[in-house]
Amino acid sequence: MSLPDPIPLYGPEYKRDPYPLYARLRAAGPIHRVLFPSGVTAWLVTGHAAAQRTLADPRLGKNHSRGNDRWRERASIMPEPQHSQLQVHLLHQDPPKHTAMRRLVTDAFAPRRVEELRPRFQEMADALVDAMPEDTDSADLVACFAARFPFQVLAEVIGLSPRLAARFRREWGKVVAPVGPTDPGRPAYEALLRELQAYIAEVVADPGDGLLGGLVAARDAGELTPEELDSMIFQLLVAGQEPVTNQITTAVVALLRHPEVLDRLRAEPGLMPAAVEELMRLDGAFELTTWRFLAEDADLHGTRVPAGDSVIVSLCAANRDPERFPDPDVLDLDRAQGPHLSFGHGVHFCPGAALARIELQVALGTLTGCLPGIRLAVPDEELPWIPAVLGRGVGELPVAFDRPVCPRPRG
Repeated sequence: MSLPDPIPLYGPEYKRDPYPLYARLRAAGPIHRVLFPSGVTAWLVTGHAAAQRTLADPRLGKNHSRGNDRWRERASIMPEPQHSQLQVHLLHQDPPKHTAMRRLVTDAFAPRRVEELRPRFQEMADALVDAMPEDTDSADLVACFAARFPFQVLAEVIGLSPRLAARFRREWGKVVAPVGPTDPGRPAYEALLRELQAYIAEVVADPGDGLLGGLVAARDAGELTPEELDSMIFQLLVAGQEPVTNQITTAVVALLRHPEVLDRLRAEPGLMPAAVEELMRLDGAFELTTWRFLAEDADLHGTRVPAGDSVIVSLCAANRDPERFPDPDVLDLDRAQGPHLSFGHGVHFCPGAALARIELQVALGTLTGCLPGIRLAVPDEELPWIPAVLGRGVGELPVAFDRPVCPRPRG
């Protein structure tokens, strides 16, 4: 079978603004062959309707064992034994195993429970703003707030002890970025991976009484293998915070680009829940989903896709589909076209969605309410968009602001 040449999905211009490319791809059809920087080729689904169907398609599985040799040669880059020990978490499981594992975490992230924790999250956010510089010199909002708040929240929710929380290194989250065997950065990547695995062993040895303790108890009861336990902790520590960090940055950038919307949000704080949904739709932190695979050659949206080739959905492209969202490039707090796909769809819908929503409402409410005059401290075009394959966000967000006003008045 002759395959079309793949379309590159990488480079500074693409990461800064992928939406013009996504618009061209959507207009040309629902599925396209694409190339990632690691050399992996994949099939990318772009439109909203096609994305929903793909995410709910029972023919597509997520277990890495479904990948063919072509995919495995380039994509299975985490070395052994770590690959076998850290890559069997929820994102790489299919029902019924996925169903059983997901059940172990749902109570900790239940909407009612995380809503009860909102006042505690607000205290954390206020304290971080209180610690910011009080003059108009620039501060990196990532280092001061966006990279710290989500981890503090996560530690509270999963029951990570203060001793272990203080020792967590944000650099460990970089182990999910592809670093191939011949990459000059491979030794540093493997060192981070070993450090993180050693840290996870410490968590397992001292899990506390919360979610982490419950997962250890599930292992002891034979509901999880030791590898599944380590993988779920790995997923919680990495996927449970970095996407929220990135979403805070994309949302703040969008608001600073639209000062009239920022002003309205300050004047009408009751709009914050709707604003969070619209900001996630406009520029989501989860740009692309992780791999899915067909067990046999099959038709997908009119294209024959070989078994074991990776299929990926562009959530960002789906969220700006004009057939679903009129004027999709406009930040509209009054938008009423229904839900976005930023948390996915189907059985792999993000179990932490309720928590992420509250985190974003608290974070953005605090930053817009406590930092009068907040503005970019560098030209927009100089913002350093992260080169992550699947995610969107800026690695640094230099802002200037007037004297912080925090804790903000309660009314």
